[in-house]
Amino acid sequence: MKISSGLFSVVCIVIVVPSILLIYSMNYETARSVDLWFTILAGIIDILAIIMWFWIYRKILVPLDKMRIAIKKIADGDFDYELDEKDFVEIPFLYNDFEKMRIKLKENEEEKILSENAARELVSNISHDLKTPLTAIRGYVEGILDGVASSPQKVRDYLNTIYNKTNDMTKLIDELLYYSRVTGNKVSYNFERTNVKDFFDEYVKDLYLELETVKIKFSYTANVDADTVIDIDREQIKRALNNIISNAVKYMDKENPEIHLIVKETVDAINIRISDNGRGIAEKDLPHIFERFYRSDASRNTKLGGSGIGLSIVKKVIEIHEGSVVAMSKSGVGTDIDIVLKK
Repeated sequence: MKISSGLFSVVCIVIVVPSILLIYSMNYETARSVDLWFTILAGIIDILAIIMWFWIYRKILVPLDKMRIAIKKIADGDFDYELDEKDFVEIPFLYNDFEKMRIKLKENEEEKILSENAARELVSNISHDLKTPLTAIRGYVEGILDGVASSPQKVRDYLNTIYNKTNDMTKLIDELLYYSRVTGNKVSYNFERTNVKDFFDEYVKDLYLELETVKIKFSYTANVDADTVIDIDREQIKRALNNIISNAVKYMDKENPEIHLIVKETVDAINIRISDNGRGIAEKDLPHIFERFYRSDASRNTKLGGSGIGLSIVKKVIEIHEGSVVAMSKSGVGTDIDIVLKK
């Protein structure tokens, strides 16, 4: 136990001074009555000083020593080391401040570990997703150079495939660059007062054609008043919707694929639901699909590629709009993603 020398000195003075005064008074033969009362007073002061000393020792110095040990543990990286709140009844503010510090440091350390793991996962994902098309491109180029593509039509087919692969790589890189900007709050949002029905009616025009080309049945329903308006960044909301629908298309595995877009209005919000009858999401993966770089084991084992950040971009965009997004899914049946935007 390391005791503060200053505090110890004060206590010693409080104990010793009355005794010195008592001896002094006895040497000068003060009146016996005064001497008696002075003796009693000095004794009381000594007793109070001793009691005070033990109280300070047990209630202040012992907890401070435990705090010193805890701080050393924290400094050594043991963020799970906890103090007993009962030891700090007399100085609860110190315990509360320490716990806040410990919890914050622990959260920061956990976030650091998650970020490091995410960075490693990102490098792994990018390496895989870029290596696959690069390998294919090299194979087709070698086929052309070696004369495997012996006819003009074959050469054209090879070149079309190479073109498509390079487009896939460009999209992946663009997505990663956009994610770095949106998470770093470097994307400028242009909020505009927007008529909800007009916005979605216009949005689905191109969507019908795109989904028709991949033979997916698409339906759209809007139960919204004609004059309902909200403040949104139109391009960013389109990006979020496109990411959700792209995922639905990518992981569609039914013979009769379907995607449905339903827009409803409540008193204070606009509810958007995008449903599909694709492969669905496993229960263990569902809580994580909006996390950055997350991809389920099933998606990793496919040749579909993807950076695993499409839905994390959706979440970020919706959060900037002060809205919410949740997913409900059943493996093998399909997925519903609900977005709520405040009016």
